[in-house]
Formats: sequence, C-alpha cells, structure tokens
Amino acid sequence: MLDRLTDNLEIRQNATGEPSRGKNKKSAGACGAKRERTMAAETIGFVGTGRMGGPMAGRLLDAGYSLCIYDSQVEATKALVARGARLAKSPAEVASSAHIVLASLPTPDIVKAVALGPDGIVAGNRATVLIDLSTTGPGAAKLIAKGFEGRNLTLVDAPVSGGIKGAVNGTLAVMVSCPKATYDRVEPILKHFGKLFYTGDKPGTAQTAKLANKLMAAAALVITSEAVAMGVKGGVNAKVLIDIINASSGRNSASEDKFPRAVLPGTFDFGFTTGLSYKDVRLCVDEAEAMGVPMVCGSVVRQMLAITNAKYGASSDFTSIAKVLEEWAGVEMRG
Repeated sequence: MLDRLTDNLEIRQNATGEPSRGKNKKSAGACGAKRERTMAAETIGFVGTGRMGGPMAGRLLDAGYSLCIYDSQVEATKALVARGARLAKSPAEVASSAHIVLASLPTPDIVKAVALGPDGIVAGNRATVLIDLSTTGPGAAKLIAKGFEGRNLTLVDAPVSGGIKGAVNGTLAVMVSCPKATYDRVEPILKHFGKLFYTGDKPGTAQTAKLANKLMAAAALVITSEAVAMGVKGGVNAKVLIDIINASSGRNSASEDKFPRAVLPGTFDFGFTTGLSYKDVRLCVDEAEAMGVPMVCGSVVRQMLAITNAKYGASSDFTSIAKVLEEWAGVEMRG
C-alpha cells in the first residue's frame, strides 16, 4: 500500500500545551480544560498508521490519549507501540476497544473494506463514530454513511491536506462534514491535527472540498514545470526564474514550495507519491463529470499524472512530473 511506506516517518515525542487564556475567560478556559482532560482519558482507535496516520496518531499520544491501533503493515505500528499504543489484530478489534475510531488509508476500496468489511469497523461492538481522514471522494463517503445506517455508527468525513510535515507539526487543513452534534463531539480530537473547516452535515461535502484542492495543487505543479522548462530552454536560470515568479503574479504552491524543496535540488522527494496524486485527481475529474461540471484543464492534469505514473511508477514522488517536462524539453531545471 502506498501510504505504508515508513521512511522519514516522524512521530513527535514531546507533549504540547494549550495557550493560556485571559482572566476574563477563566471560567470558559477551566471548562475547556476539564473537557480536554475528560476526552484525553478515553481510548481512541486509529487504523492506518503509515506516513500520514503515524504522525497524526503520535500527536494524539502527545495530547494524552490512549490509543488502540491497527495497520496491515506491522512495521508501521512499531514506533507508536513503543510509546504505549496497544496493537490490535484487526479494525474490528479496534472498534471493540474505542467509541471513536480514526482511519488514514490510501484508497477508497481500502477505506470501504475497513469500514464495512467482515473484519471492519461495523464488526466491532463499541465504536459509534468513524473519522475518515483519507481522500476517498464523495461517492465513497456516501456509501459508507449509508452502510452505517441502523448500526449506531456515524461517519465523520474529515480528509486532511498539508502533507507529512503538516501531520507532524499539527498544521494540516482538516475539512469536516458530519452532523453538527457529532462535530462538537470530535472537535477536541481533530484540533490536534490543525485548522478545522466545517463544510456541513451531508456525507461527502468535505471530500468534494479536498478533491478541489488536490486538483489545484497538481495543476500548479504541471503548469510551473512547463513554464520553467520553457524558461531554461530560453536561457534563464531555473532558480532566477522561480524567484521572479514568486515575486510576481504567477506565484503558486509549486513555485513557492515544491520547486525549491524538491525540483531545483534535483531530489524529487517532496513526500507525496505520484500514485496517490493520480488517484486524487482521477477521483476529482470523475466526480466532476458525474455532477455535470466540465473539467478541461483537470483532464490534462490527470493525463500528465498518468504519464508520470507510467514512466516513474506509483511510488515515485509526484514532483517527478517536472522530470517528464525535463525529458521532453531536453533541459534540467536546477539551481
């Protein structure tokens, strides 16, 4: 599984504190602290402790929660078990150990199997909430929510954005859709991962927001690769051109972050795989077409990712898109 790779896995070791609140909010602060202590006293379940799930689970340990965890790749659980997490033998066992279970998994099919399969969350006897942190698309979210009906289980659709660095540092964007009462219940847990954006109570709306962002991130990488390849071919130094773009109207997430970190040095190690990016953009275009929304540019981005995936493999870094442009243009974008 793509997200089971454990290289560069960072699980934070130090607890983090809450900012102090002013005296005029002493009562509210005391209530909040009491609620936090109560929440942290309970056991939380976590399924999928790979490159993204591992750091997020680590942040829950930092916050004082007890964890019951499962991953199909035992290697991905070792750092957390060493810190006191209990290792379960199946998602069903996790769901029999905790009222709230989180999942961070690579594909919609895996998420559906973990949620609804014979050894999945529905087979547990304690869980009442599944928080899905994966990118599955709105169709999968609606299917899982439908499968939970009549089982005293509620799906919290909560895909995250911000990469491994954001998962480690607690600076992710967390898009959340679920009933408001459930949101109020899980908010103290999710806030440890980053900034929350409540998108409504219908299953799949958070997934729609996530796919829109993933498409734009991949599109920025494609168009920046094309522009810089042209510049280098025309005699402009790649770093100088990136600096110009970042001081001008063309700046974007690829020019400001991905190129300086992974393309200009020639390392192509930003930390997100081509296979997962291709999956996300394919989901986005498919969902848009099903809604009747044309995706002309999105289809081109999907095709570029398909080419990169075929040429460099699903486990390659998605900044390898730039390598495709380098080969086609006969240049190297370094600096």
